Amino acid sequence: MSAAQSNTGDHAFDRTMVEVGELGLEANVAELDNLGHTVVKGVLDESQVARARETIVNLMEKKLGREIDIGRENTSDFQGVNLASYLLFSNPVFEEVVQAARPLALIYYLLGRSALLSSMTCHFKAPAGQPLPLHSDNGNGIPAPYSMVSQVANVNYALTEYSEERGSLAIVPGSHRLCRSPNTTEADLREQTRNPAAVSMNLSPGDCVVWHGNTWHGSFVRQVPGIRINLAVYFCRQYIVTQERFNEYVPNEFLERHANNTRLLTLLGQKQAYGWGAGGPDWSKFARMPRGLFD
Repeated sequence: MSAAQSNTGDHAFDRTMVEVGELGLEANVAELDNLGHTVVKGVLDESQVARARETIVNLMEKKLGREIDIGRENTSDFQGVNLASYLLFSNPVFEEVVQAARPLALIYYLLGRSALLSSMTCHFKAPAGQPLPLHSDNGNGIPAPYSMVSQVANVNYALTEYSEERGSLAIVPGSHRLCRSPNTTEADLREQTRNPAAVSMNLSPGDCVVWHGNTWHGSFVRQVPGIRINLAVYFCRQYIVTQERFNEYVPNEFLERHANNTRLLTLLGQKQAYGWGAGGPDWSKFARMPRGLFD
């Protein structure tokens, strides 16, 4: 635990650390502090992986207007990365994913218990194209030098096998302590000029990587036929604008079904005090505003 993160003034830190202990995540917390990332094995079961993968493939087939063979796609079909966005409401399996206990406890450790779901996206990665250069998620509008207090954080699930030749996620361990984005040379993941500090996240379907918002990450070129399917579940602190508009639009059926699920409604910005209309603020929400780094 860094000194900057230990002075909360409330009980939220204790609540989060109780969860960390009950879930056996002490080593993962140590890795987040020291490396800026941690792998959590077997978060999703085979059924969840299959349902999520099938939904994403169906959405991408509609987007591209043709059938997709995720085991055999090659460079003559399409290259690089395509995105499937706003996945949360496309299948109930994604509600299960966003509430998965172990990754969510680590998100609370990084972002506080008022954290918001910013987006849920699949990077549908075919062979060839270019690698995704190393970058920090803080690079999207947060000025350097970055705070060691994480402002955003990512949970990246493998829905297919991850290895370097399959176009896996790449991470630079310890880069969160630099509190800046990489320069052009440092960001390079091309085969001949890649940053030697970048390591491949080799994962099985259902595993995930959680990382601090400062951490440098990207992805390698896929070198073999087929599609790498991931699920990037991106979170932010409650005062940061989310990538997807969950605080503005959540289907009524969803809200009714989860009316007593305070944890999920908080993640979707339904407890957010700001963003009122002509009727003015809801003062009851201000009473629940976070007051510490872990709240």
